Amino acid sequence: MKEITRINHIGLRVKNLNISREFYEKLGFIFLAGPIGPEPVAIMEHASGVNINFILNADPNCTENILMDTSRKHTGYTHVALEVNNAASALEFVKGLGIKITGEVEFEGAKFFFIRDPDRNVIEFHQPACR
Repeated sequence: MKEITRINHIGLRVKNLNISREFYEKLGFIFLAGPIGPEPVAIMEHASGVNINFILNADPNCTENILMDTSRKHTGYTHVALEVNNAASALEFVKGLGIKITGEVEFEGAKFFFIRDPDRNVIEFHQPACR
């Protein structure tokens, strides 16, 4: 469909707005609004234009990510990939925040590393191979 111009936002179901907000603020996201609407939803945005909507109705007793932490592979979105221009610098920044790195990969010149947010949602930091 030619009318699509970009991804508008990413929706993440979370347990606690304050915990999620604090985590994403460390990564440079700014709180915009919320909770609002019937779900309810809170909105954060990065200067790069990446927008996250936190859906604030997760089961507080759930301790696993059903898409990533079980042997059965369910359909659904498994992670968000945030493009970076310097993976090494981004990796050191994230490590400096005390956030656990859950994986690192270099493949055909591209570099990736992965973390989990407080609700175990996977975040990939992706530096494409030089073109």
